[in-house]
Amino acid sequence: MKKLDVVAAVLLVVGGLNWGVIAMGGSDLVAMLFGSGSALSRLVYALVGMSAVWQAAQWKAIQGRWLSRPVAVSAMALVALLAFSPLQAQMSAGAASKSNIVETAVAAGQFKTLAAALSAADLIPTLSGKGPFTVFAPTDAAFAKLPAGTVDALLKDKAKLTSILTYHVVSGLVTAADLKARADKDGYVSLTTVQGSTLRVHLAGTAVHVGEKFANVTAANVEASNGIIHVIDAVLLPPTK
Repeated sequence: MKKLDVVAAVLLVVGGLNWGVIAMGGSDLVAMLFGSGSALSRLVYALVGMSAVWQAAQWKAIQGRWLSRPVAVSAMALVALLAFSPLQAQMSAGAASKSNIVETAVAAGQFKTLAAALSAADLIPTLSGKGPFTVFAPTDAAFAKLPAGTVDALLKDKAKLTSILTYHVVSGLVTAADLKARADKDGYVSLTTVQGSTLRVHLAGTAVHVGEKFANVTAANVEASNGIIHVIDAVLLPPTK
């Protein structure tokens, strides 16, 4: 049996388990392990996709090699079953113990600036509360795109900082599927933020853009105990009155 066949098969099992858990309402395990939208997560997704292409292209040859080794086939099936069963049990038992939005963001490791801003604006208790909330969360890289000195200035201006941060929050759960269902014929959805202003979201094929400057959603439907997070690559600024 070619080693490449085994690697491709293992990757497909990993991808199948992960997407199966997501389909049943669970979390994206790859995103939980390596961070939503991270380079490593994207690499894993790419490898799984490449393994599927390899299996499809080499199907007849692979089928012959695998069918000639029933023990190997049985072992792979057993590995998948053993991996899936405790995972499902863990998902069911731990469904109620998910971290809240703030804890989820902190654990992801790419929202340090956002966490510091929430703390400076005294919004951590709010976003740790019952909710539910939908948060469009800018990464550290998103904050880094702002002009030099902007973040430091905002951290000293609580009123302005609070206005900007609450512009990223919508009361209630708004999933990617909800956005698609609510979009008008041009792909636009208008959401009322906690800040009070309207936030426009635009769907263009598989891409989702947020705000007037069209921040990109790089990871959607990151679940928390009190809401959901959509990761974005730019900081949203509320309209000036």
